[in-house]
Amino acid sequence: MIILDSVSKSFGSFLAVDNVSLQVAPGEILGFLGVNGAGKTTTLRMITGVTLPTSGSITLGNYDMRIEPERAKLITGYIPDRPYLYPKLTATEFLSFMGSLYRVPKSILPERIDELLSTYGLYEWKGELIEQFSHGMKQRLATAAALIAKPQILVIDEPMVGLDPHGAQHFKESLRQFAKQGMTILLSTHSLHVAEELSHRVAIIDSGRILTIGTLNELKEQAENPQAGLEALFLQLTDSNIQTHRTRTQ
Repeated sequence: MIILDSVSKSFGSFLAVDNVSLQVAPGEILGFLGVNGAGKTTTLRMITGVTLPTSGSITLGNYDMRIEPERAKLITGYIPDRPYLYPKLTATEFLSFMGSLYRVPKSILPERIDELLSTYGLYEWKGELIEQFSHGMKQRLATAAALIAKPQILVIDEPMVGLDPHGAQHFKESLRQFAKQGMTILLSTHSLHVAEELSHRVAIIDSGRILTIGTLNELKEQAENPQAGLEALFLQLTDSNIQTHRTRTQ
């Protein structure tokens, strides 16, 4: 489970994330939506321990990120939108390195690596340097790395970037299966279609604040035209928030 309780993040005088509270339950996929600069990536970076919140608390599983950050990270996989994958390593070497970081037992690590490379269509290239990989192959390798320790929690930032249609479809089906197995998934994406297709609930963030959170049906009820779908609601809420913000600052 992921729990954010009144989380804020400031960079000097700029408030990037403003008093955000949300929960993602085991077996749930929460779609996390927002325009560029809305606070999505900063929120994900706090959840994964890349940066600390200015105030508030983050709990992953049973672990408070401030008190037991290492334990929290060990149960969490993270797929960033622009992963860094050490270009001079082979795919096998990189996954071995990630497995050691996540304390995967050496006795099962080689089998786990081969399983993931096969699952994500990279087995034939397992001995090749990562610098030779296409962007889509790197994205698939980053996904394999995030799953190396079979995490309880998966945090994803723009997962479909660089994936071809077959790769995207396979990835979406994987997320559905992970959720059925009880994994907690936070999915940040610009693709409203992907969020609508996969998410059990959706949260919309803008200017660092959560504008709304709920199931797709609950969110559609807030739209001016409930039949228009998630895109219409997203545009309605974010446009309204922009106008409100402009009025306050004038």
